[in-house]
Amino acid sequence: MSKQKQTNKIHIVLGLGTSGINAAKLLISEGKDVLVLENNSNKKLLDISNKLKSEGIEVILLGEPLHINHFTPWMDRISSIVVSPGINWENIALRKLRSKNIKMQGEVELAWERLNHIPSIGITGTNGKTTVTNMLHHILKLNGLNTDMGGNIGKALSQIALEIKHTNHQRLNWLVLELSSYQIEGSPKLCPNIGIWTTFSPDHLERHNDIDTYFKIKRSLLEKSSIRIYNSDDQYLLSRRKELPEGIWVGINKQSSYSHHPKFWIDQKGYIFENQKELFHISILKIPGKHNLQNLLLVTAAAREIGLDHLSIAKAINSFKAIPHRLEYLGKKYNLKFFNDSKATNFESSITGLKAVPYPTILLAGGKQKQGDSLSWVKQINKSTNGIVLFGVSATELKKTILKSSYKKEIIVRENLEDATKTAIDIAIKTKSKSILLSPACASFDQYQNYEERGIHFKKLVKKHGVIN
Repeated sequence: MSKQKQTNKIHIVLGLGTSGINAAKLLISEGKDVLVLENNSNKKLLDISNKLKSEGIEVILLGEPLHINHFTPWMDRISSIVVSPGINWENIALRKLRSKNIKMQGEVELAWERLNHIPSIGITGTNGKTTVTNMLHHILKLNGLNTDMGGNIGKALSQIALEIKHTNHQRLNWLVLELSSYQIEGSPKLCPNIGIWTTFSPDHLERHNDIDTYFKIKRSLLEKSSIRIYNSDDQYLLSRRKELPEGIWVGINKQSSYSHHPKFWIDQKGYIFENQKELFHISILKIPGKHNLQNLLLVTAAAREIGLDHLSIAKAINSFKAIPHRLEYLGKKYNLKFFNDSKATNFESSITGLKAVPYPTILLAGGKQKQGDSLSWVKQINKSTNGIVLFGVSATELKKTILKSSYKKEIIVRENLEDATKTAIDIAIKTKSKSILLSPACASFDQYQNYEERGIHFKKLVKKHGVIN
């Protein structure tokens, strides 16, 4: 340990996921007393807690919901509380602690305080942010810039801070950060050099209560960014343009209906323009979907602001491949194409997937349903599918929702993804469909740790059926 422990004060970390573990390790590396509180308790968490205890980090597995009484033994010693993104910022215990003027911050802000000397790009939005983050990181890397990627994907930001602290880490030119509303909410000091807002639609309302609160949390990141980039093809963002700080707008078409033409746009022949300057053709992008053209425009705008020339950007984009679990093409068998879109955890994102793959398709959907408007999703299902196989805790409820639209094709409910995949293949062969799409429109937490675990399982299942890319 680099410094003697400060025994009179304690730093409490809430949550024993990736964010909480790395936050605790970052604080202990600075010689601080650290206590981690985790409201769940199981063998996996016990193993993690034992490992952390061997590193000098105290861990308590509460086995019950967080309560103000859990903090009582340390109340006079608390220096700060670090909140993992999975914990509701408006939890009643946290509100009471804030009322006592106890310093409280998200894991991202904790790391940001140690990394704010590094230029950064903050990417947020309901959908699209993972692809934009990966694509931009790819472009910067291939153009010789030393970058790291983290936040809501890849590494926790605290892990990046730890790596810089403990190694002769070459100075970073840029941090490329995917930021969820949960992370932004707990990190009011976060102010990137460039902020990108990809899309906006109702999501996470079970936590944020209403769409306006969700919108304001997202907007706060852009308000604190020096340069702001927006997607003018997103109708909600465009409708609230007057409420947004000034920035660069991008759009697939230079439509006359825009009160202000987008700076980056695509002409009818498929060439991307920056104002009136032709940059490159969209054919360099190898991943499908109209939404990915929007992502490409956002990334191009950011790369140009960073100072890259258009030929360097084009060369890097040409080698960019689809990210795992987002419209990931898995291969072909039985004259069917298989796609893993496990990242589609809400209705809007699943609509994007349905529009992008060859149809008619057989849709695999289900999991833990979020709040949101399913009407547009059901309409797209009617247009794109030859049948639907539902699985997980919300399967029956989703079936009722779809049947209300007078859907005429087959809807089958299966308990798990393995049974659902086999059934989907049978239906697809029978109906001579063109593809099978896992695009769940739901969170994964009923049966999986996260959407990645769900996507990996699907990839293993289709491989068992002989699907090889």
